[in-house]
Amino acid sequence: MPPDSTRRQRLRILVQGVAGKPAPEDEQESLFESGLLDSFALPDLVSAIEKEFAIKVPDSDLNPRKFDSIARMDEYLAGHIG
Repeated sequence: MPPDSTRRQRLRILVQGVAGKPAPEDEQESLFESGLLDSFALPDLVSAIEKEFAIKVPDSDLNPRKFDSIARMDEYLAGHIG
């Protein structure tokens, strides 16, 4: 499924809300390796995503690699939103 620019913009807003700083312009950039987010922020980010997109992320998906960048989050959501 192609990227959804509206969904990606919503993800940027969520990342900024959790990190307190804007998401990087490069949607492939690692939010964790760049230091913008750390593993302690992952539950907050996932909770915000669940609320914003009305989905439930199973515990088995609570892995930083699945939420590592705006692009990866968008790919994840594309596979989980009806």
